[in-house]
Amino acid sequence: MLFVFPEQVESLYPRPGWVELDPEVLWSQFIGVIKEAVHAAGLHMRQIAGLGISTQRGTFITWHKRTGKPFHNFISWQDLRSAELVNSWNNSLLLKVIHVIFTVLHFLTGNDRYLAPSFLTFSTHQASMKLSWVFKNIHEVTAKKNNCCFGTVDTWLLYRLTKGSVYATDYSNASATGIFEPFTKCWNPTLCNLLSIPVSIYPPVRDTSFNFGSTDSEIFGVPIPIMALVADQQSAMFGECCFHPGDVKLTMGTGGFWNVNTGDPQQGLYPLIGWKIGEEVVYLTEGSISDVGTAIKWALDIELFTNVDETAEMAQSTADSEGVCFIPGLQVSGDDPYLCASFMGLKPSTTRNHLVRAILESVAFRNKLLYDIIVKKVHIPLRTIRADGGVSNNSFVMQMTSDLINKKIEKPANVEMSSLGAAFLAGLASGFWTNKKQLKKLRRIEAVFEPQKDSEEYRPAMDAWLQAMKHSPHW
Repeated sequence: MLFVFPEQVESLYPRPGWVELDPEVLWSQFIGVIKEAVHAAGLHMRQIAGLGISTQRGTFITWHKRTGKPFHNFISWQDLRSAELVNSWNNSLLLKVIHVIFTVLHFLTGNDRYLAPSFLTFSTHQASMKLSWVFKNIHEVTAKKNNCCFGTVDTWLLYRLTKGSVYATDYSNASATGIFEPFTKCWNPTLCNLLSIPVSIYPPVRDTSFNFGSTDSEIFGVPIPIMALVADQQSAMFGECCFHPGDVKLTMGTGGFWNVNTGDPQQGLYPLIGWKIGEEVVYLTEGSISDVGTAIKWALDIELFTNVDETAEMAQSTADSEGVCFIPGLQVSGDDPYLCASFMGLKPSTTRNHLVRAILESVAFRNKLLYDIIVKKVHIPLRTIRADGGVSNNSFVMQMTSDLINKKIEKPANVEMSSLGAAFLAGLASGFWTNKKQLKKLRRIEAVFEPQKDSEEYRPAMDAWLQAMKHSPHW
C-alpha cells in the first residue's frame, strides 16, 4: 500500500479575507504527486492495490453537472467571506428560537433527528455559510442550480478521477460541512431551506472505507480502485489508531485540531462523524485553533529564522520571552474572524529569539486553553494524547504543552498521519489488511513527552498572554 505526501498548493487571495485554490492547479499537482510517488517507490501503476484520498474538509467548489465546468475557484476553509453571515446567524433571534423548538421536540419525542439543531451554531470554517454566500452572490450558480453539483475536495477529485461517472462523498467529509445531520446521517433539508440552498446539489454519502469505483484508465494508464475518501482530521485520527472512546489526537499543522473519540455522540456537543465502516459509526468531538503552522511559516518568510528546525533551540536559548506576547490571527474560539495577528510588549532589548519564543508559547498556551475546554465538555476519561502534523516536530511546543496540561503526549515516527489514515482505510477496503489490530501493530512512536515542570511555573507568562489577548479583539 502506497500513501502520498502532498505538494504545497498555492493559495489565492483575490480580496482581503478571501482564500481560494485554483481547481486546475490542484488537479495537475494531485496527479503529478501520485505519479512521482509511484515512480520514486520503484513501482508500476498496475501494482497499486487501491487509492485512499484524504483532503481538507471545509474547502469546496460547485460545478456544472453536465459539463463539469467549475462555477468558481475552490473556496478554502480559511476563507472569511461568510464572517458577517456567520455572526448574523449566531446572534439572531431565529437561531435562538430554533434551539428552543428543537430542544423541546427532542425532549418530548426522544428522536435524535431533533438533537443536532438544538445546539447548532455556525463557523467560518464550515462550508455551509460560504455556500449560502455563493448562492447569494454568484449569479451563474443560482441560475443553474438545477444543474449544480457541490463537492468538498474529495468529491471533486473523485468526480475528475472517474471522468464524471462517480459523484459521492463519505460520512466524515459530509459531517464537517455543517449541512449534514450527524444523528440521522443525511443532508439537512430544514437547514438547506433556511439558507436557501437546494438539497439537490449534494452528493450521495458512502462509507469511509468503501469501493467508490476506479480511476479512468487514461489518467494513470490502468484503472486503480478508489477505496477510501476521508476528511483530513478524521483521517489523522484513524492513522494514529485512536479507535477507542477517550483516545485523543492533536494535529498541529496549518491550524491546530484536538479530536476526541467519543464513540457515541456526547450530550450537548455537536459531533463529527469520524468514520463509518459497515455498521461501525464512530463519533468525534473537536476543538480547533487557527494560525499554528501559518504563523511559523510567516516568521520564516520574514526571516526571523532560516529553518524551522532552529526554532526550538532559539526559544530554549532564552529564559522567557521577556514579556513579548504573540497574538494569533484568530483566537481559540474563533469569535473574532477579523482579528489581525500582533506582537505586544516589544522593547529595545527584544531579539529574534524572544519573538520566536513568543510565537511558540502562543501555540502551547492555546493548546492549554482548548484542552481545558474539552475536559469540561467531554464526559469520558481521556487517554494518552497522540500528536501529529509538522509543528509536532517542535520539541519546545511539545514539551511545554505536556507541562501545561500535565499529560503524556506521544509523537509518531511519521507525522503525516492524514496520509497514513487514508492508506489504512483503503487497505481495509481492499483486503490488504483485515482488521484494526493489524494496523495497531504498525504504529511507530518516535518520542514521548512527559510533564517535567509544574504548570504553575508558566502562570506569569500565560497570565500576561491572556491579558494581551483581552486587548486584541477587533484590531
